[in-house]
Amino acid sequence: MLKYRVGIGYDIHKLVENRKLILGGVEIPFEKGLLGHSDADVLIHAIIDSMLGALGLDDIGALFPDTDLKYKDVSSVVLLKEVFEIIKSKGYRINNLDSNIIAQAPKLRPYIVEIRANLCKILECENISVKAKTNEKMDAVGEMRAIEANAVVMLYLE
Repeated sequence: MLKYRVGIGYDIHKLVENRKLILGGVEIPFEKGLLGHSDADVLIHAIIDSMLGALGLDDIGALFPDTDLKYKDVSSVVLLKEVFEIIKSKGYRINNLDSNIIAQAPKLRPYIVEIRANLCKILECENISVKAKTNEKMDAVGEMRAIEANAVVMLYLE
């Protein structure tokens, strides 16, 4: 088994009315939320894919298919905890995690500390970075039609 493994994850969801905006397991006050089968937390979805990818496993859609009603409106935190248990069962822990949330609005700076603290607690790791970016009013994200996220994780064998 390799001592270190690296994975990358990405997700994007459409912004719509009548949905809560959840990022990193934290509810962000905003007039729109993300459309998806679960709570559509793009940050956690990107993190999950990075963790699964680091171990060469299937992606989030294969593990938690949107055709399965038990995942309808599920909190992505539940999914993240399940994937973290898979990682730990294979003897790995998180060395560090780096992530970006790309959103034109709302401004996320006031929530980054809370999002990071939430992820650190769930993933039992202090080396987690969460950054907020915009797309400078370009493309679907810049036009406030979507929010995207990406993440890179390094796992180490205990």
